[in-house]
Amino acid sequence: MQIDCQAITKQFCLDAITIHVMNKFKSPITNLFIIVIAIALLTLISPEEKSLGANVRIVYLHGAWVLTAEITFIFAALAGLLGLILKNDIFHAWSAALGRTGIVFWVTYLPLSLFAMQSNWNGLFLAEPRFRLAMMFAVTGILLQIGLWIFNISWLTSLGNIIYIVVLRVIFSTAENIMHPPPSPIFNSGNYVIIGFFVGLNLLALLAAYFLTRFFMTIKSNS
Repeated sequence: MQIDCQAITKQFCLDAITIHVMNKFKSPITNLFIIVIAIALLTLISPEEKSLGANVRIVYLHGAWVLTAEITFIFAALAGLLGLILKNDIFHAWSAALGRTGIVFWVTYLPLSLFAMQSNWNGLFLAEPRFRLAMMFAVTGILLQIGLWIFNISWLTSLGNIIYIVVLRVIFSTAENIMHPPPSPIFNSGNYVIIGFFVGLNLLALLAAYFLTRFFMTIKSNS
């Protein structure tokens, strides 16, 4: 009985390549990159608006990005609360990862906000109350997450994430609305095409937040 060593070697190499490719697509960062590309493409084909024209697309993206940041902060607080109540480290780990993801989205939403101002209103209104608060919470959030990472105390991280979103929501609820008039202009527009695209952007941004959180969880598990 003859054994075809060359064929076995070839098959082994093909299997190794297949496994490598599959593992690459299981990587949170790879999936995050794919989702970000999908978000960019969906933004480019989003419908125009009567008064802002094509420039409204950056407003859609800016809105989806900040909503994702806030939702992520809320989930970080909920996971932290479960961790504190149940004394379960897995919830503390999720709270830490979600808090880091939230601040990444919050900080990156700021340049999108500046771009939306410049594109649609031909100026940077840095004194706008809600933008000033967003800047303040960006700096505070970065310092908080760095401090929590350095101390690396699970219950303190969870507590920090709970306090952060509570203070953020309380302060923003009393902030003056100038360039962000309530209720939501998009959801009250009556244009279901615009609403559909905006919901799609939000879902993709949340998916991106999930993969970024999984990446931070991977760092935590390897540390």
